[in-house]
Amino acid sequence: MDPQFYLLEQRHIKPLCRVDSRNINSITYSSSKVFSSNEKISMADTIDKATHLTIPIETEKEVSSLLERTSFGLLRQQFREFLAEFLGTCVLILLGDGVVAQVVLSNGTKGDYLGITIGWAMAVLCGIYISGGISGAHLNPAVTLAMSVYRGFPWRKVPVFVLAQVLGAFTGAALVYGNYRKAFASYANDAKFVTGANATAGIFSTYPAPFMSAEGEFFSEVIGTAVLILVILGQSDEHNMPADKNSPLVVAFTVLSIGLSLGWETGYAINPARDFGPRCFAAVAGWGPEVFTAAGGYTWVPILGPLVGGLLGGFLYHIFIDTETNKMFSIRS
Repeated sequence: MDPQFYLLEQRHIKPLCRVDSRNINSITYSSSKVFSSNEKISMADTIDKATHLTIPIETEKEVSSLLERTSFGLLRQQFREFLAEFLGTCVLILLGDGVVAQVVLSNGTKGDYLGITIGWAMAVLCGIYISGGISGAHLNPAVTLAMSVYRGFPWRKVPVFVLAQVLGAFTGAALVYGNYRKAFASYANDAKFVTGANATAGIFSTYPAPFMSAEGEFFSEVIGTAVLILVILGQSDEHNMPADKNSPLVVAFTVLSIGLSLGWETGYAINPARDFGPRCFAAVAGWGPEVFTAAGGYTWVPILGPLVGGLLGGFLYHIFIDTETNKMFSIRS
């Protein structure tokens, strides 16, 4: 068996390159450069490119089972996409709900609505960078549903992704509460109001403006999410304007635009997990069941509205842009 160097990644171990020398009795793991498995390099080049981690081994079989020697390694490999969606959504809510908490609990002295929209956009950016290379960074059941209907995302993965997103959102809300616990305690004598001038439940989930009707609330969530999906599909379409590595920025700026243009009336949830997970946390953290019944039982709107909006956005893109005729005449074909 030819000695090989292997690349140790977060997800798996794979061949890095073959080396002519047969005096190698160790495996060096490198993260500085990815070589093809058939690429020939010199010993000097190998040593120059490698990192400091060198692990002695005797057989190739030992390398392939290196990560499998621990229970955590097996768990991470089996549930890598679930864990990525969980962590990405958790950070999304930690930073998104965090900026709302800062503005509300400081009585507006540490930010305003513009700061909230920017904070949420940056939260989306961070969530995508954390999980994008593993799960695609859906972070949103509306995105997962649209990808399944219009982009062939496996249906069997849909419930797994949605569960990870909701649990991640719940955990992110819990972290926000833990971080701002003293601020919550000093605000309105630690009273946990869902509605009214001293309401704090809106830190975790969205509530509509008092003048809104149910149909208006639903319509706002539908069109906001439709715009989000339209842009996501457009920037990922190789026949349109693929954003490639700039995709996180494109999506983040889209969320910023939605917040600035369409966010006032409902709080632009545009994401069922982003709203439902933190709402469940608020219910068990002291705000009680009123979080589900306030504003005329508003809870269903930020769940159903984004799901319908995601399907609508995908449908519009499919009809107007993503057709075989358009692909045929695309300047990028």
